[in-house]
Amino acid sequence: MTMPLYTAANGMQVQQLNMNVVANNLANVNTTGFKSSRPEFQDLLYQNLRPAGANATTSTEIPTGLQVGLGSRLASTIRLHTQGAAKNTGQALDLMIEGEGFFEIEMPDGNTAFTRAGSFTMDSTGRVVTVDGDPVVPAITIPADTQQIIVGIDGTVSVLQAGQQTASQVGQVQLAQFPNPAGLEATGHNLFRETETSGSPTRGNPNQDGLGRISQGFLELSNVDIVTELVNMIVGQRAYEVNSKAIQTSDEMLQTAANVKR
Repeated sequence: MTMPLYTAANGMQVQQLNMNVVANNLANVNTTGFKSSRPEFQDLLYQNLRPAGANATTSTEIPTGLQVGLGSRLASTIRLHTQGAAKNTGQALDLMIEGEGFFEIEMPDGNTAFTRAGSFTMDSTGRVVTVDGDPVVPAITIPADTQQIIVGIDGTVSVLQAGQQTASQVGQVQLAQFPNPAGLEATGHNLFRETETSGSPTRGNPNQDGLGRISQGFLELSNVDIVTELVNMIVGQRAYEVNSKAIQTSDEMLQTAANVKR
């Protein structure tokens, strides 16, 4: 009699986690380069009260079994690496990837991270860095007397310095691509980390070998679909309410059984 209580409680916990995923997506609707997550559910173990194929008589067998489920669980959250919308900023170091690939970032501990957020700037030495001050890989340094920065669709970084008539190349933006980008681990700060399931990155210049092209003066917005997330929120809320109703009903049934008199 108490099994429905635990089954419905599992359902409520799953819907709470589902709402956490939806809330995180909505919270990052304005986060540059953010990729939304989609929860994946699985049913739990089953009680086999009567196995399929058991003998009904000496000459017949039961065609279907009798199983009772024990609820559900959140199996994983899949990161959706679809292209986000473009925002025109007009800033020379705002770079957007149109297509596949990630910018590579050198972290303070020497490890590398990957991002789709191309909102770069310069530090005091002229290095191109993220908003947290972490340099891009390979390193790009802008001369102090630069008057104009030009980034080509192939990632070529050129500058026009004071007193010069032609631009000179000072660096090259490179992109990294993964066999399974959904396997990347999000670490916050718009960064991802390589994992065993993501596979090793292959690096190359933009607009080559399947990598996306670079658009200067644009940023990639979040790929969160607000309408879809609001619908998911309503569905999750209703599922939570139904599971709580199942707990209430099970409690009333137990109360009725406890009040039975001979």
